[in-house]
Amino acid sequence: MAIPYHGSGPLRSREGLSARSSSGADEIQLRIDPMHEELDEQITGLHSKIRQLKGVAQEIQSETKFQDDFISQLQMTLIKVQAGVKNNIRRMDKKIFKQGSNHLLHVILFALLCFLLVYFLSKFS
Repeated sequence: MAIPYHGSGPLRSREGLSARSSSGADEIQLRIDPMHEELDEQITGLHSKIRQLKGVAQEIQSETKFQDDFISQLQMTLIKVQAGVKNNIRRMDKKIFKQGSNHLLHVILFALLCFLLVYFLSKFS
């Protein structure tokens, strides 16, 4: 590759490029150090790995948002169920309170009837 050069003497850079004067006074030759080619390949490999990690991070973020929404919906459902259970318990308590005295009366009458039945069976047998 020929690049115009306006100076004299060889140039060296930190990146491994070196410039030397060629036969033409306005042209230089660039040579890439093979050791730095491997670094470029490694940097390219790292760049692809970083892209993969970015994709994984984005997937994790979307999954987290989905699970947060799901948990919020479950919490709302649980609150509704708890309210329904409380209402049903309240209704059952009211019914038991209203009919509780009748149940006690029925139990007492049943016990008295059983006692009388046993008494008459024992007396006539």
